[in-house]
Amino acid sequence: MTYLSELLGQVTGSLLRNKLRTFLTMAGIAWGLASIVLIVAMGDGFKAGQRNNMKGLGENIVILFGGRTELQAGGERAGRRIRLNYSDVENIRREAYLVNVVAAEVEGNVRATSSYNSGSFDTSGVEAFFPEVRSIPIGDGRFFSELDEKNAERVCVIGIDVKKQLFGARQDVVGQRIAINSLPYRIVGVMADKTQNSSYSGLDEKKIWLPYRTMTRDVPPVKYYVPGYLDDIIYQPRSLDRYEEARAQVKKIIGRAHDFDPADESALGIWDTVEDQRRTAGIFDSMTAFLAIVGLVTLTLGGIGVMNIMLVTVSERTREIGLRKALGATRLRIMIDFLVEGCVLAFISGLVGWSVAFGLSSSLKLVRMPDMFPGLPVSGVTTALAFGALTVIAITSALFPAWRAASLTPVEALRDER
Repeated sequence: MTYLSELLGQVTGSLLRNKLRTFLTMAGIAWGLASIVLIVAMGDGFKAGQRNNMKGLGENIVILFGGRTELQAGGERAGRRIRLNYSDVENIRREAYLVNVVAAEVEGNVRATSSYNSGSFDTSGVEAFFPEVRSIPIGDGRFFSELDEKNAERVCVIGIDVKKQLFGARQDVVGQRIAINSLPYRIVGVMADKTQNSSYSGLDEKKIWLPYRTMTRDVPPVKYYVPGYLDDIIYQPRSLDRYEEARAQVKKIIGRAHDFDPADESALGIWDTVEDQRRTAGIFDSMTAFLAIVGLVTLTLGGIGVMNIMLVTVSERTREIGLRKALGATRLRIMIDFLVEGCVLAFISGLVGWSVAFGLSSSLKLVRMPDMFPGLPVSGVTTALAFGALTVIAITSALFPAWRAASLTPVEALRDER
């Protein structure tokens, strides 16, 4: 405790003797560390926002659409239209061990009528487990069951906007009957309100969801129809580290069934949200790294300021150093004292900068932020990296002044007249 008290007294004395220079140096270090923390937090915030946006569609999913071939394969001509079929889903489930779950979807448009109003709405026919793949939160009631889908029951789940159109502000919607294309249906669930910034077939809030078998019976495709026809297939890879292998596996399975080369990029339309997220995260990481380097430069300039202050301090305390050496202080003790003194100065400045950054981050949590940018999350990893960089810079900056102080001989130091 006595040693720490003496050291803090020395640091305080140094600060008072070089007020302006010290203030500017501490401000530079504080701003440099705050910049690093805020810039990295900004990158993390944008990446979190991107993840939130994609969760409105579905987490780590790949959406497949039928395309048109560009390569000849299996004796078939190029330019053929590839139309997905439910048998493709069954083949993927049976053979694609790198796929966690796969879902079929057929789309259409219907006229729905309630006792109060009517309207035209997009409709999707899906299986009961579809909410496991896509983000379909239920606010009231339930999603239809496997038994409903197996028996092709005339039940439906409606989006929140569909509810407003058909029932206005009324709340007792679950269990109500509506007519879809003049056929009687019972509402079993109402979607919860959700944020969705990405879509491939319209916003979910504006849709009516039907069991797949019911949809293919009551609302068959208008332009093209064969048994089992699908508008799209959605799957989720079992491992994010092997999502490219899973995609190749799926393309091979579908290509074999439809006689096209898996290397044909146009045979299938593919929306890979996993790849999109990684690409976006890579862009944000590159921007964050570049801006963090700018903050690191500012921090380094602050470290040079620490070195200058410590050199001035060594010059001002030359006689003191000589006296301490004459009384038995070793070179190592003198060097450690000045090294610690410089590091204390740097860490006090860094702590001020981190406090400013953390305070700003905490303040933003009190404000409603857009989904694209939920805030500035200051993580423990970011803090550790920032103070790790500060530690290296502080030790490097204080090392030369400390070595210079330790190198003074007692006779030379005591002759100094300052």
